Amino acid sequence: MKKEEFFERIKGNVIVSCQAVPGEPLYVEEKSIMYLMARAAKQAGTPAIRTSSIRDVIAIREETGLPVIGLIKVKYEGFDSYITPTMKEVDELVAAGSDVIALDCTNQKRGDGRSVGAFITEVREKYPDAILMADIATFEEGVNAWKLGVDIVGTTMSGYTSDSPKMEGPDYELVRRLSETVDIPVIGEGRIHSPGDAVKMLDAGAFAVVVGGAITRPLEIAQRFLKAVEGRRT
Repeated sequence: MKKEEFFERIKGNVIVSCQAVPGEPLYVEEKSIMYLMARAAKQAGTPAIRTSSIRDVIAIREETGLPVIGLIKVKYEGFDSYITPTMKEVDELVAAGSDVIALDCTNQKRGDGRSVGAFITEVREKYPDAILMADIATFEEGVNAWKLGVDIVGTTMSGYTSDSPKMEGPDYELVRRLSETVDIPVIGEGRIHSPGDAVKMLDAGAFAVVVGGAITRPLEIAQRFLKAVEGRRT
């Protein structure tokens, strides 16, 4: 899919994240079931799906026909970054047909000793037409990724790195600052727990929003309800 076409599809909309990793209730070793979540999201009207792992990228594209933001979560020794951290994962996502490739573009430690800039440059040289989404945690990281030539900046990692603020809800201020500074789409992502949160993200300047846990992670949803009423139990 061409970049302009993808942007037109997602502008002002909700992209649903359908992910399950080992240890989560909806992760099934034998076979992916995330395509069922993606089926529901498509019926609801989402213009695109964000998902992790090669098997889910393939299954969701086959099931829905929607463009997919693909990533691979993997932990390597010496790496703090874990979202598509090396060229190996990028190669696999391209081969699987990911329409967009999400990369960790935070300043977290990279075990190969390379900078984020060197990594993005290598990816761009090998795949000049790929749509790259930078998952960042801070304003400085977002601006740096933009200057390095990514196509989309997402606030995915805000609150999940040591140098980003910890908060219960979305990082509206990060979205606002980035949208006022960079000239590429800023995707609001992270701790969007309600439809109202999604609307506020768009009001803050987000080009589009990604919502995952509030839609496709039943354990997280159930825990949020139970925690809310915990103090009222006798």
